[in-house]
Amino acid sequence: MAKRYGVNLDKLMKANPSIKPTNIYPGLKIKIPSTGTPAKGGFIPSLNVYPDNKVVEAWGKTFNYNKTVNVKATAYSSAASENGGWGPVDYFGNPLKLGTIAVDPKVIPLGTKVLVTGHSHPGLPKKAFMAVARDIGGAIKGNRMDIFIPGSPSFVSTFGFQHVKLYIIK
Repeated sequence: MAKRYGVNLDKLMKANPSIKPTNIYPGLKIKIPSTGTPAKGGFIPSLNVYPDNKVVEAWGKTFNYNKTVNVKATAYSSAASENGGWGPVDYFGNPLKLGTIAVDPKVIPLGTKVLVTGHSHPGLPKKAFMAVARDIGGAIKGNRMDIFIPGSPSFVSTFGFQHVKLYIIK
């Protein structure tokens, strides 16, 4: 989490003295200390796109992409009621985790790596995050996707509907 939010691990632990680092679970409220500069080894959220070269830079990493896709996004939690009764697993039976997205495989094949941009939610990294199409959903047809966000259904539902841009990574 310290790396994800670009804060010093010691500061993160001091900001949350009642939370054991070995007992982190979805829905847990954790204070993220603010910082004006990145932690050692961390990055300030950033996104730079170079369409002429089909390159996108996010969080200090560079990715080559094939194409972009604009989609209407929603979000889902690990609650069984949101997963067709299958529980907290993706289409392949793997545990759901941040970076899992549900897609229409006719539009985005399962296993495709994407950089998700244009979103806003406290449960997701700012500016951009890497995701893999590992899930499908009954309502996910055409240029739609569902983003797995760890947390309670009420926390996740605040995502609503958002138009996001995907960079299909080579």
